[in-house]
Amino acid sequence: MNKLVLFLGLFLVSSLTINAQKIGYINSQEILTILPEVKQANSDIEVMKSMFQKKGEEMVKDLQMKYQTLQQKQASGELAPVEIEKQAAALKQEEAKLGEFEQSSQQKIREKSEELLKPIQDKVNNAIKDVASENGFLYIFDSGMGLVLYADPSSDATKLVKTKLGIAQ
Repeated sequence: MNKLVLFLGLFLVSSLTINAQKIGYINSQEILTILPEVKQANSDIEVMKSMFQKKGEEMVKDLQMKYQTLQQKQASGELAPVEIEKQAAALKQEEAKLGEFEQSSQQKIREKSEELLKPIQDKVNNAIKDVASENGFLYIFDSGMGLVLYADPSSDATKLVKTKLGIAQ
């Protein structure tokens, strides 16, 4: 009899524990595409990219003109072979500087992206945590990242997170 009561007690406690766990999911991509801060950050990053691209194109064009000028001078015999080698070496250094500029530009764009997007990601993560806490979710998965193979639509917390962020639609 004691074993039966103990078994029923454990069964009851375990079934209550299982039923008490609430799992939800969100679509972070849907949330991020709606946030005005993300649109502004992406716009700022694109402006920065185009600025660096324009500067890089100008540097390439300038370098190409210098190479053409050197080739013309070499073809016309205006320069001695030693002078040609000297100017060619200088152009190689400019070419290396162009490569450094491209790498530096990419690094600055990455840093700017992190600077602009990190606070937004933190804001969304905090909203997700708040929604989970307020609605009793034990876990919230992200269907936008392909982490959920199946989910009951009633477990979708995307609307709750959007509301928390003030972007409900």
